[in-house]
This record gives sequence, C-alpha cells and structure tokens, in this order.
Amino acid sequence: MRALIISASFTLACTMLLNSCGIEKKASKSFDLAQFQYTIDLYNKVLKKDPDHAEANYFVAESYRLSNRVHLALPYYEKALNNGLENDSVRLFYAFALKAERKYDKSREVLETFLSTVTDEKYKNRAEEEYQNLDNLSEIKSKKNYYRVKNLEAINTPSAEYSPAYNDGELFFASSRGDSKIYLGTGTPFTNIYSVKTKGARVQSQTIKDLGDRINGPITNEGSVTFSPDGKTMVFAKGNSGKKKGTAEVNLYITRNRNGVWTEPRMLNINNPGYWDSSPAFSRDGKTLYFASNRPGGYGGTDIYSARRNARGRFFKVKNIGPEINTTGNEMFPYISDDGHMYFSSDGHPSFGGLDLYVARRKNGRIEIENLGEPVNSSADDFGIHLFKADRGFFTSNREGGKGDDDIYTFVNEDPNLKVVNYFLQGVTMTHDDNDKLSILPNVNVQLLDYKGEVLDETNTESDGKFLFRVYEHEHYNLVAEKKRGPDKYLITREKFTTVGKAADRDTLTKLVTEVRFDTLLVLEKIEKDKVFVMENIYYDLNKWDIRDDAALELDKLVTILQDNPELKIELSSHTDDRESDAYNLRLSDKRANSAVSYIISQGIASDRLVARGYGESRLIIKTAKTEEEHQVNRRTEFKILEIGQVNTASGEEFDEERYFDDEEEDDSGER
Repeated sequence: MRALIISASFTLACTMLLNSCGIEKKASKSFDLAQFQYTIDLYNKVLKKDPDHAEANYFVAESYRLSNRVHLALPYYEKALNNGLENDSVRLFYAFALKAERKYDKSREVLETFLSTVTDEKYKNRAEEEYQNLDNLSEIKSKKNYYRVKNLEAINTPSAEYSPAYNDGELFFASSRGDSKIYLGTGTPFTNIYSVKTKGARVQSQTIKDLGDRINGPITNEGSVTFSPDGKTMVFAKGNSGKKKGTAEVNLYITRNRNGVWTEPRMLNINNPGYWDSSPAFSRDGKTLYFASNRPGGYGGTDIYSARRNARGRFFKVKNIGPEINTTGNEMFPYISDDGHMYFSSDGHPSFGGLDLYVARRKNGRIEIENLGEPVNSSADDFGIHLFKADRGFFTSNREGGKGDDDIYTFVNEDPNLKVVNYFLQGVTMTHDDNDKLSILPNVNVQLLDYKGEVLDETNTESDGKFLFRVYEHEHYNLVAEKKRGPDKYLITREKFTTVGKAADRDTLTKLVTEVRFDTLLVLEKIEKDKVFVMENIYYDLNKWDIRDDAALELDKLVTILQDNPELKIELSSHTDDRESDAYNLRLSDKRANSAVSYIISQGIASDRLVARGYGESRLIIKTAKTEEEHQVNRRTEFKILEIGQVNTASGEEFDEERYFDDEEEDDSGER
C-alpha cells in the first residue's frame, strides 16, 4: 500500500479507552504508533473470542481505513455500530466505507442520520460536504469522456507500484517489491524508488532498477518524486520509519544529478517537522513547488500547498493554495501539466469513492474543478497522475482487476475535439537612458496580478531584461515591475494586459498543441529630484477646471504611482496655451492644478505629498504654436518629483524574503 500517505488522516481517528487486558493494551499502543497492521492482528485475536466486541471492531475498521484499505473496513464498522458503539466519527467513516463499495444510497442514508446527531463541528462540515458530493455523483457518472485506460503489466507486481513520473526517457515510480523488511503501518514491505527506461508507455521492463542506497533507505518509505524542468533536480518524499529516532512523519528531500550520480539527499527547509509533507510536483518553469501536507492551518486532512523557488534554489513563501481546490477532506498528489492545469487527487470533491482524480483549470478568472470521470476514476483510490504528452500519461489505482495492490495504469484521451492552446505573455523591462533612448533594465522583479490584485506569478529579470508568464483566455491582468536593488531608484510601474478577445479560434487549429505568445514592454523611469513627467490626455472643457471622466482615468494612474511609491512628494502643474491673457491663463491653470490635486487627495493620497501649481502660458513648449495640435502640446499637465523620502521597513513595508535569501550562499537543499 501507499505507506507514505497512511498517516495523512491519522489525526481524524478517535482515541478511546479500552479494557485493561494485555492484548487490548498492546493494540491500543500500536494504534497510537500508526502500526495499523499489527493493530489489526492483535484485535483479530480479541474478535476470535468475541466477534461482537464493539471497540475491537471499530479499531480494526479504523486501522484498515488509515492504511488505505477502506474497502476492508465496512463489515467492522457495521459490527461496531450494531453492537452499540457511538461516537462522532464511526458513522461518518462507515458512510465512506459504503461509498467505496458503491453503496451510494445507503451511504447517503447513514449521513442523514449522522447529521441529525453530530456535535463535532469538524465532522459535521465533512459530512455536509460529502452529502452534497453524493447528490452531484449522478452528474459526474453521466459525463461523457474519451479516456481509455490499461494496466501497465510490464511494471506491476503483486506488490505496490505507484506515483509514476516521467523524466528524460525514464519512468520513475515507488514500489514495495524486493524489500524483506516489513512496515508495521501496512504489514507490507517498505517502498523504494525505481526507474525503468521507456518510450512513452512502452517500457523496457528488463531495465527496471532501484535508485540505490543513497536514495532508498532500509527502514524508511521512499515515494512520490518530481523533477525540475532540466531533469537535474529531484524532490521526493521519505519517511514513516516507525522508529523513535527515525522520521516522525513524511518529509520532502532534494537531490541533484551530477555526472549521472544523485547527490546525498537533504531535507527541504519547507517541511513542517512532525507533520506529513509529501507528493511534490514542480511547475513547468521550475519556479514553484507544489506539495501536500497535513500541517496545522489547513482546510481539512491534507491540503495542497505551494512554495516559490528563487534563483539560488531556495524554497520560500509557503502558502495554502486555497479553498477552491482544498476541502475538508484530503487533497494530495498535485501535478502541473504542460498546459498549466493542476491535476490532483481528492476524497473531498464529488467522487466515486476513495481518492478520485481531478483537473483544476482557470476559466474567466475562476478555478473550475472537473472530475476526470470513469474509467480513469473508480470506487477505489485513483491518484498520482502524470502526462508525458497532452493526451496520454500514467496514473495509479488499487481498483479491482489489478495485480494485487496499487498498480500503475496508462491512459489515452481520444477526444476528437481535444485542442490544447498555451498562452504566454512575454516582455522586456527597460528604462530611458541619459539620451532619452530606451535601454535594457536588468534585475527587475515583475509580478503578474489577476483582476482582484492577487499575485499569480512573479519573476526576476536577468541581464536581457526578459520575462515570461503563462496567461489564460478571457482574463484581465496587471503587471507590476519594481527595481529592488542597485544604486539608482526607479518608479514602480504598472501596466494592464488582457486576453479578452484574443483567444485562438479552435476550429481553425490543426495541431494537438498550439502556443500563442503576446508581447509587452515595461518601462521603469528613474527617480530623480526635479524630474518632470508629462501626463497624457488630461483634458478640461473650455474655460473650465472641473475634472472630467476621461481626465479622472488618467489621474487614477498618478494615484497608482503614488500608492506604489510612497516615498515620493510631487508638484502637479497645469499649463495653458497663449490664446488668452497672461493673467487669465495663470488663474485658469492654477484652478485646474488645484482641482487635480483635490481629486488625487479624494482617492486617499495624503495632502502633504502634493503641491498644486498653475504656470499659465509661462512655460510654452512650442512658443510659435499655430495649429491646434501644437496648442495641445502646450496645454498639458505635468508632475515633478520634489522630494524622495525613505520608507521605514519597521512601519509596515513587507519583508522581502527572496531578496534576503538571495544575498546569502546556500547549497541545493536550501540549507546554509
């Protein structure tokens, strides 16, 4: 079984007082140590003498559930309930066991009874979510799809094979084959990581080999793996030793391939000691690592988290990816496909039973979750998907008809309308040089924000100033560029970008995968005292100074600049042409400048950062203007930097963790 995930929901189990007999004391202790197979063996001795022993039946059922064998738990939950055992978990998990056996109506009935009596808020929320999931099951079952699946018999054995990951002509997977040492959590051998040469799904079974003692330990389970885009960095899960001096839970480790040899693995700094951190997955650009964890603060049993990876290989900014994907149940085994979608496994979303496979897609600025349906999913556990092409890949299942335990399956998506379009926004960060010509500005932090202002992605440009972000159809974005380091200071720059109306016509596409790239330019202006910036399109009605709607839109851009650059104090000036008297033009420009400043203050900018000045016709750019276009050049609004103050980091500026760590030497593990 999947030894690496058996304790993911261990904290859900109830601790109950048992009778004082010796067997039951040993069984209680082994249960607390997550030695579930040993617990089953001990309680079976009790049940041999007393088949109706309620607590013994309950703990056998729980041990099966917590070691990923919920299909064997059903009769024991039934006996526990029939013999009077009642607590806030037994009926809930009984309902899950019924669902795993496709007894959906009975499962719904049990949940109805449970919801009428449950007192624990955590279990109540889980039951309500599951009850709703059962109501949605008919819709999932009716969904038409074009998947074809097949057992990868060349790899599978009566032992467990799971979590396939393809890298550079090799398929990596975890297996409990060939190990004589028994993991007491499942009663099966410890798992190791193996590789086999393959061309797509055509594996060369004679090349199967384990990764050696440096990766695989004698009394630990090694499991899910992921590789950086260049294939040279591997992150994998390791733990569940069951020893007091061993790893208490499962943790993530990193290793580098140097000259064909994997370096000594080191534990990642993002692990939460004592909790389950597993099933890692790199994003396609290698700048984000996704993983599952049962650390405190999540939405349910195990949640999916993300961590950023900086240029030196340091992982930082760990965050829960949110309730759109995470539920009160268990989400794990994330995988990011080439088209930027997240595939994952869950028992908290509407499912056929156990873990099902899902895909999360961004559409119109929202996350939509889709169950992959049958035959990819079953009432058993289906998890650990990996696509080696846009329409085919591998996954894991312990469904009936396999070779005995977890098996690896291949799949092909034969949807005739399957067309994958990948959208990217590429650009360059630049600035005006001393000759007012555009030149490359390197080492700029660029963020991609959605319409709500949430950061979707970020990067630091290198010497060429280039950046690249994945974007999606029918969405509005903001780009924010900031030069954080260097002798000169630059204004933080924002630019809007949208893909609305720019989607490819899928009816005209002839390839399975199409790439569309958009181009943009981000210009950061140097912050210098007395530097003047001309604002475009600030218009006023004839002889008036009221702020028109179109002028407000332009002034809002200045508001944004002032919000992004709180150290600035500016002068906002208004200029006229020379077609009225000097005195009239001076009064009019002064009123217009004050009107603009009043508008900016109304948008939340402190008044002491602004000075209004009207210059009338005293600073004409074209002194002999004759045409309306030339007069318009003179009739302008400008802002000038008066002061460049300091922002006190102790008073609220966000600590830049990536900048801090980038300045220090570290090894590939992120340890110094």
